[in-house]
Amino acid sequence: MTEVFIGSEALAGGAPTRGQLRWNYRKVHRDVYVPRDAPRSLWDNIRAAWLWSNRRGVIAGRAAAALHGAKWVDDFTPIELVGPLNHPSPGIIVRRERISSDDVVELAGLPVTSLARTAFDLGRHLPRGVAVANLDALSNATGISADDVAEVVGRHRGARGVRQCQVALSLMDGGAQSPRETWLRLVLIDGGLPRPVTQIRVTDGRRVAFIDMGYEEPKVGWSTTESNIAPSDHSMSMTSRDPRWSTAAAGTSSR
Repeated sequence: MTEVFIGSEALAGGAPTRGQLRWNYRKVHRDVYVPRDAPRSLWDNIRAAWLWSNRRGVIAGRAAAALHGAKWVDDFTPIELVGPLNHPSPGIIVRRERISSDDVVELAGLPVTSLARTAFDLGRHLPRGVAVANLDALSNATGISADDVAEVVGRHRGARGVRQCQVALSLMDGGAQSPRETWLRLVLIDGGLPRPVTQIRVTDGRRVAFIDMGYEEPKVGWSTTESNIAPSDHSMSMTSRDPRWSTAAAGTSSR
């Protein structure tokens, strides 16, 4: 984790000096600095954005999802903050929205939207496919379901994007283990097929594997290259595990 700090506070404390601040550190936001040559992680960018807000913003969106344990959040995804903030720096998105204390928790010493509020915001602020992928990751990490978000949705019925959020929540599936699996599931649904079951257990009587998604009747499934079969087992096809199943490998998304 890289040292991230408010420059004026550090100068007031006597370290570093102005010369050291100028030569040894770089400014990432107004009055927010990191060591000049240090790499920055998602956590560093989250903390830098929060310090930019003078510690008034609430971490939201994909950054909040990552703090709740969701995978697949890029280190340089824009950091969303909820609060009465103006003139955000590049890399920061400000949501000037009302937020109750019930919608805020503390994680790693930072104010973060609650699990349900995070899911609500992901569903209404992101395009459908991206929203569902992020909701899948959040559900996979935490077990949250659409029912768990219903109370937050009910309290914000007049908010922008509520209908969009409800659609995304209805498509959420914590069984997806990667954005590619989400993409494939939505392709099947948008193609007019029934909603597939995720992570289907198959066996040859001795060993067990999982098909990413498919239909129990007929026994048809799809797997991506990010399948959760152990690498040492790739030489044995899914159908040889359970010959009743027909499976196909999915290509990559064009996103």
